[in-house]
Amino acid sequence: MIRVALADDHAVVRRGLEEILRAEPDMEVGGTAADGAELLALVRRKPFDVVLLDITMPGQSGLEVLRSLKQERPAMPVLVLTMHAEDQFGVRAMRAGAAGYLTKESAPEEMVRAIRRVVAGGKHIGPSLAEHLAEAVMTMADQTRPPHQRLSDREFHVLRELVSGKRVGEIARDLALSVKTVSTYRARVLRKMQLKNSVELAQYAIRHRLVE
Repeated sequence: MIRVALADDHAVVRRGLEEILRAEPDMEVGGTAADGAELLALVRRKPFDVVLLDITMPGQSGLEVLRSLKQERPAMPVLVLTMHAEDQFGVRAMRAGAAGYLTKESAPEEMVRAIRRVVAGGKHIGPSLAEHLAEAVMTMADQTRPPHQRLSDREFHVLRELVSGKRVGEIARDLALSVKTVSTYRARVLRKMQLKNSVELAQYAIRHRLVE
């Protein structure tokens, strides 16, 4: 029996995923979490065969949670299931240790196949993500990475929040950080990307398809 841990901040999504997985004779949902802290506490209490993880949750970003999971449970596969397109977070998720990446537009059957594949020790990578991974390897080799790929995961998360129209105070509240800390991240992002202000940042994000 494959024991699955679910992490998503939307109760309706968690309920839907539970129903899909419980319909499979070889799977059971061993626990659910609404944020990263709950998930880490859950996997410390119980053994799981796989984690189904959303990228965007309150507090720690999904990528930070993923790194923590791989440090504490390196053998446990983590399958990312998110609303974000592969070209936005796919490469970062795989670099952080994910065993696979799925968007929430995927069919339930594909998710079930992906879970079985990663539990068996494989990877679940779609054709689009495979192409992006290949491009990332080539880009790193010739040291010509675009500026946004040089950001840390937290800086990249703040970048996306900023270009979505959120104010620093809103981002601080969502990420459980101080306004000063978020302002520092904003300054780092602008400096690393050699941009002057939020308008230039938004224009850059649109050009590079970093926003929906």
